[in-house]
Amino acid sequence: MCGGAGDGSSRAPFSRRGFLLTAAASLAVGSQAVVRIPAAAADLPGFPAGVDVYRSGYRNWVGDITAVGLWACAPRDGDEAVAVVNWAHRQGWTVRGRGSSHGWSPLTVPEGVAAGAPVLLVDTATHLTGLALESTGPAAVRAGTGVTLEAFLGFLEGHGLGVTACPAPGDLPLGGALAVDAHGTAVPALGEQRLPGHTYGSLSNLVVSLTAVVWDAEADAYVLRTFRREDPEGAVLLAHLGRALVTEVVLRAGANTNLRCVSRVDVPVGELFAAPGSDGRTFASFLDESGRAEAIWFAFTDHPWLKVWSVAPRRPLLSRHVTSPYNYPFSDNVPTLVADLVGRIASGAAWYLAPVLGNAQLDAAVLGLTATLSSDIWGPSKNTLLYLKPTTLRETANGYAVLTSRGQVQRVVHEFTRFYRERLDAYAARGRFPVNGQVEIRVTGLDDPADVGVTGALAPSLSALRPRPDRPEWDTAVWLDILTLPGTPYAPEFYREVERFLLDTYDGGDALARVEWSKGWAYTDNAAWSDAEVIGTAVPASFGDSAGPSWDRAAAGLERLDPHRVFDNPFLSRLFP
Repeated sequence: MCGGAGDGSSRAPFSRRGFLLTAAASLAVGSQAVVRIPAAAADLPGFPAGVDVYRSGYRNWVGDITAVGLWACAPRDGDEAVAVVNWAHRQGWTVRGRGSSHGWSPLTVPEGVAAGAPVLLVDTATHLTGLALESTGPAAVRAGTGVTLEAFLGFLEGHGLGVTACPAPGDLPLGGALAVDAHGTAVPALGEQRLPGHTYGSLSNLVVSLTAVVWDAEADAYVLRTFRREDPEGAVLLAHLGRALVTEVVLRAGANTNLRCVSRVDVPVGELFAAPGSDGRTFASFLDESGRAEAIWFAFTDHPWLKVWSVAPRRPLLSRHVTSPYNYPFSDNVPTLVADLVGRIASGAAWYLAPVLGNAQLDAAVLGLTATLSSDIWGPSKNTLLYLKPTTLRETANGYAVLTSRGQVQRVVHEFTRFYRERLDAYAARGRFPVNGQVEIRVTGLDDPADVGVTGALAPSLSALRPRPDRPEWDTAVWLDILTLPGTPYAPEFYREVERFLLDTYDGGDALARVEWSKGWAYTDNAAWSDAEVIGTAVPASFGDSAGPSWDRAAAGLERLDPHRVFDNPFLSRLFP
């Protein structure tokens, strides 16, 4: 799944630094090391015959969580997935679904899992990758959860279909993306009407039905069961955070659109993130015009890299037609100067170079956009929405969604960026540089279940974009991420200050902050995913509404579907005690 980072502490600095230096120098992407062993020869009594099983390493996106010597398997279909889960249940093992391991948080494997631990990794990416057009009116696609987003979107494109928005990395497995309510950036522009089969919310909001491995009391075993969108038990599986194993989904899709993406680096921070009501080129003004915008603001710089997408059925005169995704090679393949700076900073002796690195990254973007003719591109949605390869610079990130009304987006953006810059400057004045990456700001709609076109459809229970029925005016989410190199001194302390600001400022009064599952959150001064009050109180409370503690209802639903906690790990046991 798209998740799985360590506890954020400073343990194992050598492995973290070594990983980063290697990535910066070679831009190579290491594969998960495996030693394939026939099941009959493995020391796994009674393991289902015919299922490929092997020793495997695990490493998350930034390499700050690694595990070696774990058993993994690659079921060829749902029946084999059921067989290995029942084997694990009988043996007292836990099962963790794994796709590309492109994530940060410890939802898949937490820090400290020992070699040979009774943990079985289920590889969905090898065989559970089927794609088929389920229906055309309205359109729906049946997909295995191991298929990548790039393959899924390519299949849609081949049938004249697409999505409104999606995450930037194409290597994400579909199942992992759905497990953490993955999203892109899109709200309706002024006057724009949602197209049938599309949503402005998360990808999870497109699910029509899903098939998962769940406990059946009558059978006294785990079985495959299909849940439709109107099923209350299915609602909790739409974003299950790793507490389930989903093998197949049917997703709604709509007519594909051509998108124009214009990159700008000429709007200063003071104008883009100005106070609400300000004139000029504000972030909100770009949303009003096109509905789709993303700001990438490198640390200690004054001009963000702003991407603005707009629906454009025909190619604008000045736009370059793109026929494939990943059109920013200067971002996917780190320039030599940036890589050299990263190497010096990651060596532990030059954290003070953060302002130099930020400006070098902005310069690389400015020059790269010109050199590659990518400042104004146009083509089928997939080709402008997917822009991040695994070869990009790997950084750690925190993440939050602030639920608010569309008219308050500029206020949220202004308040956050003002606080961020004030604190960053205060740290720098003390010779501390906790951030050497960038701030990323995106805006989406919420998960309106009506978008899927199923009578009685329910919202994903644990999606950060789950609407609040008692606050119907909240129709928008502002996504806020801060990126920095793994192991950066004072980063957890800085992240903690930002988190406390967000939770205190947007406490449900006129806006509400929720954590972004796949990123960093629950910070102490030393580590992510470690603050007991945030994990045990703030996060569950953020899912409450006038109907009561919906978090408790969702947790109870997951427990009914997996009462033996086969789909569990030590971190999830803290989140769902």
